[in-house]
Amino acid sequence: MGNSQAYPVFRTSDAVEAWTQALRLKALLEDHDDEVILMAEVLTVEDTRRMAAVLPDAEFCYVHPQMDPVTHDYAEFSLAITAAEDSALEPELPLEVLHYVQAGTVEERFVRAVGKGMASVGWGGRWPDDAEAERPGVAKYDGVEVVFNGDDVNLSQSADHHTVFVHVDKWGDCPRAEKLAAHLGSTVLGDDQLGW
Repeated sequence: MGNSQAYPVFRTSDAVEAWTQALRLKALLEDHDDEVILMAEVLTVEDTRRMAAVLPDAEFCYVHPQMDPVTHDYAEFSLAITAAEDSALEPELPLEVLHYVQAGTVEERFVRAVGKGMASVGWGGRWPDDAEAERPGVAKYDGVEVVFNGDDVNLSQSADHHTVFVHVDKWGDCPRAEKLAAHLGSTVLGDDQLGW
């Protein structure tokens, strides 16, 4: 049980550069999960339509759902994004989506669809054995995640830059994170955060 520890290892205002550096780290994973985790917050009608075109089977939800005072159920977003008029869709915003896709299918289109809202792409895997690391790689925890428009791996703090994180064992492994950051010509850029 537990969550990974995620270390910020690269930060830039250029989304393409963040994406490229995340792919460089992903290539270092010894094993890769078959699925990729995609998360996004959409703030505008245009962002929502772009994201829905990339993820047509995804379920969009309210970022701040309202609770029914009688039933205590949270309101669910139910509009068909592709069919809804702009005037009907706009009052429903912001929305968020969490979706798992087969690796290598839509990630690049997803990145191009990201607007001003926070978003992330996460690849799970296992870091190779490394004598300088504090712990061996663990498939349950290891991976790479790029966060767009934010510097918090949990997408709770927006920013005007993009951050690449490495996920490691639940006990942390700063030496491994430092070595991975050095692969990008960087260093660990802050404290570890609670990851996936």
